[in-house]
Amino acid sequence: MNLRIPGPTPCPPEVLQALSGPMINHRGPEFASLLKTCTERLKPAFGTKGDILILTSSGTGALEAAVVNTLSPGDEVLGVTIGYFGDRFAEIAERYGAKVTRLVVEHGQAAEPEEIRRLLREHSNIRAVTVTHNETSTGVANDIEAIAKVVHETDALLLVDSISSLSSIPVEMDGWGLDVVLSGSQKGWMVPPGLAFVAMSDRAWKANAEANMPRYYFDLLSAKKYAERGQTPATPAISLFYGLDVAFGVIEREGWPQVYARHRDIGEYTRQGMRDLGLELFADPKHASNTVTTVRLPEGVVEAELLKTLRERYGIVVAGGQGPMTGKLLRVGHLGLVHKSDITALLDALRIELKGVASIQPSVAAH
Repeated sequence: MNLRIPGPTPCPPEVLQALSGPMINHRGPEFASLLKTCTERLKPAFGTKGDILILTSSGTGALEAAVVNTLSPGDEVLGVTIGYFGDRFAEIAERYGAKVTRLVVEHGQAAEPEEIRRLLREHSNIRAVTVTHNETSTGVANDIEAIAKVVHETDALLLVDSISSLSSIPVEMDGWGLDVVLSGSQKGWMVPPGLAFVAMSDRAWKANAEANMPRYYFDLLSAKKYAERGQTPATPAISLFYGLDVAFGVIEREGWPQVYARHRDIGEYTRQGMRDLGLELFADPKHASNTVTTVRLPEGVVEAELLKTLRERYGIVVAGGQGPMTGKLLRVGHLGLVHKSDITALLDALRIELKGVASIQPSVAAH
């Protein structure tokens, strides 16, 4: 099966094999060593020398942890949303009692730093800004470095959802001044779902000391104290740690610069291939993601039928639109374990299945 959705992503065979390792004492020295090793090996991708905590959770748990560990009910938050997952981040803050002002960006576009500056000036008591680095519902990547410069003209914290960018797109937490950065194992890390990673800056820890939103399972201060003695507060997903440890080996053998270059090259290869088929790209080309490509479905093409045909006839699984874009988009994941041949197979299948669709005008330089 050619799994080409934005996550979960395919896992290398050696990662899958590692998952079958024996159970060990999660309060013993073997797990302590594994936890320390995995935590340290995360740091180059995060671009930080600071604290990273590994939670047994989906990525949404990391979103919740970012909110409840830095904010209090009644705090003012600017929720920058360019799609489905930006909405989710803002909604979590609202559920816990934050007063959220939303900057809602047209789907397919990136957030403009100047708009963020304007709202921060209008709302001078903003305590934190939530933003998605790479929005898989629209195929857009925000310029987090530029956004960070604007946010830090104020005292607001910057909480960044990097679930679908970290390990595939460069992130410099320390260099850009990001306060909380989070990711999940099921994306570019090439590990099954179930581990979430949360990095905290010194500013975030200072906010944590004052924050009083309710938390228990996602109490990061508790997680930090346990990590210092090689443990987690609750039972960890030991098998996934085995897989993560092996996945690091796969990534490090390729080399981080080469990993980023491969994602950049395959992102452009996918976008150009879609253009050559006559399909209209949905994301603003200036901010198109290198981990997921979105294209508008041609008139007369039914999303569910196309997805079914690709799956049953070609063994290719892609995603449709999400939220308000349901039925309108094709979303192609190309992160983690992905090569050009995987994308070529999809492009070839689309060329066959969409042949004759009136609204498609194939490029002269067909892929």
